[in-house]
Amino acid sequence: MQLVIDTDTRTVTAETNGARAVHPLDSPEAFRLITEHWVTVGWTQKYAYSFTWLGRPIIQLPEDMIRIQEIIHRVKPDVIVETGVAHGGSLIYYASLCKATDRGRVIGVDIEIRAHNRTAIEAHPLTSYITLIEGSSTAPGTVAQVRELIRPGERVLILLDSNHTKAHVRAELDVYADLVSDGSYIVATDGIMGALAGRPGSQPGWDWDNPSEAAREFAEANPQFKLEEPGFLFNEGKITQHVTYWPSAYLRKVA
Repeated sequence: MQLVIDTDTRTVTAETNGARAVHPLDSPEAFRLITEHWVTVGWTQKYAYSFTWLGRPIIQLPEDMIRIQEIIHRVKPDVIVETGVAHGGSLIYYASLCKATDRGRVIGVDIEIRAHNRTAIEAHPLTSYITLIEGSSTAPGTVAQVRELIRPGERVLILLDSNHTKAHVRAELDVYADLVSDGSYIVATDGIMGALAGRPGSQPGWDWDNPSEAAREFAEANPQFKLEEPGFLFNEGKITQHVTYWPSAYLRKVA
């Protein structure tokens, strides 16, 4: 695609395979076209690596964090499980929501929790809301530890943010799906990889080897889960699509 932004005429022109469309710069369609490129360029430039939450690097697009907050408010989980710990910023974020709402706790799983990150997480004022488990997220022993920490009847929401290959994410979906409560979600993050194929910093095969493809495949094989982008809880504007690194991510348990 060739995209031309003309601030004099206030238009955005998109040309694909000889088909040409001109949109007013101040229009939802122009916003969509510009945002698609802004998101992918931001990924390659590591834009998400510039934010912290209560002192810990979070490595997430802020809009994705606000959107998952809306889901957490609606679902009201007793337990939030996240695979992939990194610096612990997202664990701290979820713990802060638990504290603010006086409900829930967080389980963080990673194949390697580096000593300095563990120390920082365990020294954080919100550490009492967090349990860390070190081990492969798909290993039977690790899954058993997670399961043991969930009490009967508790509402569970799960986020997958560890190894982002299709095979690994599909394996995570398979082993954690039965922990998800009815009406809650298991979220396969960072499917934006599919749109980055061939871009700087990408790996060969990202067009098919990504979390979104794993989520689509899982939904096809498991009708009790619906691949469903959460709607806007509040929207007085004209934009109806999310600006996200997590496309085709949200699998809601419907039965």
